[in-house]
Amino acid sequence: MAQTQTNPVAWETLLDLAAYDGPRHVRLELAVRDAVATGRLPSGAALPPSRLLAASLGVSRWVVTEVYGRLTAEGILDARTGSATRVAASVAITAPRPDPAPAAPLRRPRFDLAPGVPDLRHAPRALWLRAMTETLAETPDAELFRLDPDVPAARAAVAAYLTRSRFARADADAVLVTHGATDGMRRVARTLRLLGHTALLVEDPSWARMRQVAATEGLASVPVRVDEHGVDVAALVAASTRTGARAALVTPAHQFPVGAALSPERREGLLEWARACDGVVIEDDYDAEFRYDRRPIGALQGMAPDRIVLAGSLSKTASPALGLGWLVLPPWLQGTVRDAGGPAPSTLDQLALARFLTTGGLDRHLRAARTRYRRRREALLDALGRMLPDCRVSGLAAGLHVVLDLPPGVRAVDVVRKAERHDVGLTDIRRYRVSPDAPAAERLVLGYGDLADPLVDEAVRLLAAVVREQAPAVHLR
Repeated sequence: MAQTQTNPVAWETLLDLAAYDGPRHVRLELAVRDAVATGRLPSGAALPPSRLLAASLGVSRWVVTEVYGRLTAEGILDARTGSATRVAASVAITAPRPDPAPAAPLRRPRFDLAPGVPDLRHAPRALWLRAMTETLAETPDAELFRLDPDVPAARAAVAAYLTRSRFARADADAVLVTHGATDGMRRVARTLRLLGHTALLVEDPSWARMRQVAATEGLASVPVRVDEHGVDVAALVAASTRTGARAALVTPAHQFPVGAALSPERREGLLEWARACDGVVIEDDYDAEFRYDRRPIGALQGMAPDRIVLAGSLSKTASPALGLGWLVLPPWLQGTVRDAGGPAPSTLDQLALARFLTTGGLDRHLRAARTRYRRRREALLDALGRMLPDCRVSGLAAGLHVVLDLPPGVRAVDVVRKAERHDVGLTDIRRYRVSPDAPAAERLVLGYGDLADPLVDEAVRLLAAVVREQAPAVHLR
């Protein structure tokens, strides 16, 4: 029988007869009364048939029918021919019980310009459902008893996918399937701390969650500035010399939030630093799949697999709800990182990931997503050009966001706050600064991943109106 909110099935409710004195039918009656009074048997709940309850309690069927009859006569239970015996709808709960507040519904702004969110309306539901359904249908029975979280098929599928799509140098032994990039960062940070590292060189500005996770594992963040060519490697080397930090977290494919790709010269310089100081680079492959003006550049890991940890996930490409990602580890880190984390994704999730990758499910989803994001980005830039022509827009033709420079005299924090009144979600770039109080240009990070196409013009019109309130003399349309 299906359980619903209005008519729950309560066959598994525990009735402890040993807690009461007297004959069995008296003890059962007291147990049922207590379960009803405390709300463990809620109004409308269906009790098990008398034969089943008698068998589970080890009593005669007469004991159960006698109790059901008495409580029905009192109006506590409701018994109808052809229907289950239920707790009466009008029964009162006499004993106090917790009344948890309902969870607030997850809601995003109607005009959602927050970065880092993919198009949730086009999450690959059907493709993932097919992968999971086929996995359940075809997985041998013995695999369903797997206690070891290591699923070789998943590691091999991830290695093959990254080799062909990101020019990574990886085999199955180098791959660790994780619950996402954050989980991967936690495992790596914990390992580095065990190996004696105390600091982590991080881009400034950068995605805060990754460095926060590192901080919880004991790695202090050392900020390194970023410009239009990516992380400043000369500044990184200087910070490493000053602090002794030999681990760096970077986003070379598409720096968040500045929107730059690490230049070839700086790529070489970063690897030279890692080799010279016996260091390690954690490559967050953020937004690598979404490049619209040319083919994506290869992963940095392919240039130095002995010095680089490649971290990726399905969070931005598919959906954060899948909770799946991966690490590609240098040989000297593989064993330690595998032992440093918590539970791995379930066997079924990993097998579904393997099928999703090997049958082309992710490839098909990405092809459609790139087309959709490219058009949406073009529409956003067109609207910004028409309605905020004096505001500079920067960032590669890639990823799911752009950066908007505000006019002189306009503060990003004020624009963000006032835009909330119009149900427009905006983000001040200071949110991603390692040192938020340091001087910074007034800029907004505009995400378009989850912005519905028909709302692009209206979102920019509302944004322009808010900017106009702050700077009436600015050239706006």
